[in-house]
Amino acid sequence: MYRANLIDAIKLPFRKEKGLYRSFYYILGFYPHNIKYYQEALMHSSMLAKSNVGKPMNNERLEFLGDAILNAVVGEIVFHHFQRKREGFLTTARSKIVKRETLGQVAVEIGLDKLIHANNFTHAHNSYMAGNAFEALVGAIYLDRGYNYCVQFIQDKILGKIINIDKIAYKECNFKSKLLEWCQKNKVEMSFEQEESRGEDGSPMFHSKVLIQGMELGKGRGYSKKESQQNACKNALHRLKKGNKVYETLIQNNAIKQE
Repeated sequence: MYRANLIDAIKLPFRKEKGLYRSFYYILGFYPHNIKYYQEALMHSSMLAKSNVGKPMNNERLEFLGDAILNAVVGEIVFHHFQRKREGFLTTARSKIVKRETLGQVAVEIGLDKLIHANNFTHAHNSYMAGNAFEALVGAIYLDRGYNYCVQFIQDKILGKIINIDKIAYKECNFKSKLLEWCQKNKVEMSFEQEESRGEDGSPMFHSKVLIQGMELGKGRGYSKKESQQNACKNALHRLKKGNKVYETLIQNNAIKQE
């Protein structure tokens, strides 16, 4: 009863914002001081919103700030959690936790995706957009409450409840590195071809092809160059399995040596 009534004790500029305060309380575990930061974190650029003086209003600047804060917070947590691991492992573990795909899943789990204001997005882009909004949310928390609250939010609400830090740290998901290792082992050259297009909403879409000895082995697309390359490498690795026609073709063309 106390938690339910606490929000009524907060003096709000508009009564209609009480619902938003409650939503953020369930997501964050605390009430915002300045709700405007959080409203901005939910505003995607596709809304084309502007302030009274004509300044664009969207979450891109908060996303930039949140990305930096999130890397620092997760880096500190990973550092203390894996006390016997070296720098390389810690860097990889942090990158797996803060990558856009993971953050998008987290945003959906906590219900943040349902609060985002955006226009004309496909289901595939929604996860990416939600990951951006999550970074913007962290930026909003930092400006509103400070670094310690960011740490509290990530520790109490994300790691251990939604993300299993041990499971994700040891999970092999860097397809580009795996394909590069395969190429180095077989002494063949790997290269990428990349194109960029625009969706109906104006957002960039990247298309990658990965080539082994000039032979196209995989295609991938994504809302960043890195994401499209990872998807292309994932497809290429699937096609390179022994017994696959592509693998046999490379052997026949003497591109790789049969083991």
